[in-house]
Amino acid sequence: MDLRQISPTLAVSPQILPEDVPALAEAGFKVLVNNRPDDEVEAGIDHDAMARAAAEAGMTYHYLPFHPGQITPKLIADFGAALVGQGPVIAYCRSGNRSTVLWALNQAGRLPEDEILQTADKAGYDLSGVRPLIASLASRKG
Repeated sequence: MDLRQISPTLAVSPQILPEDVPALAEAGFKVLVNNRPDDEVEAGIDHDAMARAAAEAGMTYHYLPFHPGQITPKLIADFGAALVGQGPVIAYCRSGNRSTVLWALNQAGRLPEDEILQTADKAGYDLSGVRPLIASLASRKG
């Protein structure tokens, strides 16, 4: 697994497998967020398989598929809700980028834009393309 720490309570990762989930729970993660749409994966790692693995490991599971280019206010809000109060979160998609984008959009108006982009960059994700969206969301919150 290629875990990348975004914040003290959130790590993101490229695709994980059901057999990875017990190790994630043992590492202290309480919540598993799947941002990978089922139409991108085979049955053995689809959202049903991942939900079963999370349940067996005692983790809360959220299936929040993020199709490239199809971000919605509800998806952003649902991702933000998954981050609150349940314990350390591991979120994944194909590369970890979409999960990082959702985190960044949730931080708009809470953290400075440069800090959001630098945090993502340190984790290996270039979010400069979503900077205008971060700025737009921040202006609505502020």
